[in-house]
Amino acid sequence: MRRTPDTDSLGGIIDEVDTSSKTLLLVNLTDTAVEPQLSLLDRVFDTESVTVTERQLSEGAENLVCLVDDGEVVATSSWDDLKRAFLLVNTDRYRTGTKQIETGSFPDVLTGLDDIEFTVRGYPASNKEKLLLVVISRFIEFRALSAGAGSFDASFQLLSRLDDEFGTRQVYEWLADTAVDAHVYGVADDPTAAETLDLTVHATDDSELRRLWFVVFRPPEPDGDHVALIAEETAPNVWRGLWTYDPDRVRRAQSYARSTF
Repeated sequence: MRRTPDTDSLGGIIDEVDTSSKTLLLVNLTDTAVEPQLSLLDRVFDTESVTVTERQLSEGAENLVCLVDDGEVVATSSWDDLKRAFLLVNTDRYRTGTKQIETGSFPDVLTGLDDIEFTVRGYPASNKEKLLLVVISRFIEFRALSAGAGSFDASFQLLSRLDDEFGTRQVYEWLADTAVDAHVYGVADDPTAAETLDLTVHATDDSELRRLWFVVFRPPEPDGDHVALIAEETAPNVWRGLWTYDPDRVRRAQSYARSTF
């Protein structure tokens, strides 16, 4: 049963989204290792509003993944891109490196799964579920870096991640060198973690912030491409959340974060 939305919380933004079903349609796959990879993709979306299906057509591109919404193809990506960005990697790829940010290679069929509520588990319960939110976090950081302006907010349960994870540190050093008004939030377990970065640091031990994971980007133009990831931890290493391109929800998410923490 869907909760009654609390419009005065980030969790309320998740509650108010009326999730619709979408389909990942895999067309004319010729990959010899496709079965275990398909099984992995099925497990990631097993309990979500995303259906994974395969189809062989007499004509058309090979190894193509289509995102289908309400009977219409709204995005496509190559099977190889989906594997490189998601299926054949783990969260360490994004924590320790910056390749996806540098190449901007985020499959449209993943980033297009917006306004769907996901419940994901981290390692060791799952090797892939939480990675979905990690990929989207990096995608939003990429959007902010590409724009070079606007405003950006990201939470870390522990600010020490800005020192402990090379890939994360590098991304936020790049952000600090842009004109983006960037704010980071988290528990100051290492007071020096963010002090050398030209960022606005919200260091707090707030119990609500400890449960939240948000990455928010508002472009400098009011009609530009807004995006936000909003998630909350509901049990140890279990998260429910979504990402959205809705400008109103993005603005409200940022306003709540900056006024509360």
